[in-house]
Amino acid sequence: MLKQLFFSAAMAALSLAGQSIDRTKPPQTPPIPDYKLPPTYESKLPNGMAVVLVQDDRFPLVTARLNFQAGSRFDPKQTPGLAEAVAELLKSGTTTRTARQISEEADDLGGTVTAMAGPDALTVMGNGLSEKLTNLVALMADISIHAAFPADEVNLYKQNRLQNLRLQKSDPAFLSEEKFAEVIFGSSGYAHLAPTEQAIGQLDAKVLSQFRDMYLVPNNATLILIGRLPDRAKLLNTVTQSFGAWPQKELPPAPALELPKTHREIVLVNRPGSVQADVHVGQLGPTRLNPDAFPLTVGEALLGGGTNSRMFKDIRERDGFAYDAHSEYRPNRQAASVQAVTEVRNEVIEPALKATLAELSDLSAPVKPDELSNTKNFLSGTYLLRLETQDGLARQLNTVKTLGLPMDYLETYTTRVRSVEPDQIQAVAKKYLDPNQASIVVVGDAAKIGEPLKKFGSVTVVPANQ
Repeated sequence: MLKQLFFSAAMAALSLAGQSIDRTKPPQTPPIPDYKLPPTYESKLPNGMAVVLVQDDRFPLVTARLNFQAGSRFDPKQTPGLAEAVAELLKSGTTTRTARQISEEADDLGGTVTAMAGPDALTVMGNGLSEKLTNLVALMADISIHAAFPADEVNLYKQNRLQNLRLQKSDPAFLSEEKFAEVIFGSSGYAHLAPTEQAIGQLDAKVLSQFRDMYLVPNNATLILIGRLPDRAKLLNTVTQSFGAWPQKELPPAPALELPKTHREIVLVNRPGSVQADVHVGQLGPTRLNPDAFPLTVGEALLGGGTNSRMFKDIRERDGFAYDAHSEYRPNRQAASVQAVTEVRNEVIEPALKATLAELSDLSAPVKPDELSNTKNFLSGTYLLRLETQDGLARQLNTVKTLGLPMDYLETYTTRVRSVEPDQIQAVAKKYLDPNQASIVVVGDAAKIGEPLKKFGSVTVVPANQ
């Protein structure tokens, strides 16, 4: 029998060896399937809190997100960074638990409980063993509703955040992102990426509690639970026990959104001694609900979305101008930005910027079928990979709620990517990636790169510490 098996295996190997393989062409990508959400149920408590339950029995784990429309765009103008501070300090102590007790209880869950704030949303995040689900929900409710913001914890946060801010301000990549946001988003809340030293100094329990009481309310919240969940009625009772007595409140009007008109502007953030220049070129883009969003998603990925993108292959690999050359499409709920980003040596700032602008211009020309197909496959494949884990799915559902997208958004994503046509990419490129309208923000040594930049238009020079 062993001799017969060996003979069969040898003959199969010889048969394969005899087949000719064209190694000059990459293997064909198999069809990428659509995504199908696990069993999902949506409900709402009498106090207005939305609940999304997603059954995933693969592991005895639960991942939770409690989403509030309370991100940095809701920060008062005099206190940028307030939402970030509230998120960070929610777990620093409540009326019944100390920071240490919160940390120990999170450990007992077999997971973590934390919070963070983005441009649009403040999200309380947790995960743990399914058998500890009741405790997880109770702990997330306590820090969301009853955070006490103890003075010693607030003071420690202020000291650490001040040091971190100064470290951020020493990083040219952060300075370029910060200034680009200011140029693109003007006076809106999307314009600030970090607090000021003055704003940090103003933080206290009263300021933090006022923001919490204003925006962290049930009728502004969505609880997402994903994992091996108990019977639905039992679970909703558990959620009601922790959140049901939380009274809803009237929400204040959303901050006004005042965006500058798209126009060519060149801003040079002077950082004496820099041996390279950090360059951001871009303008306002469409939100995710805009029909232009998917054509721009594909076009931006084609431009600079990975190692097979044009910017990577041309500016980095062919020309050797930059180690980093990529593009970014960042959609928020009410506004978005799209940009090309490079970090280049001082001596090549002029040809590198010319090459970047040329890449934007070339995107408005017809796209080759193979290039478009590869980009669609890349986007669809990486998207499906992000949804494989509980945490990945929780992140995406949280984004859906943050941006106000329909619940079928995740299931239709790959289909909508695949349906993008070349003429749509050309249209959005002319609209959102026009090299003649794009704003240019550069961080570098003005004495070394100021003159070359003037060849592209009038340059406004600002100090790095402004």
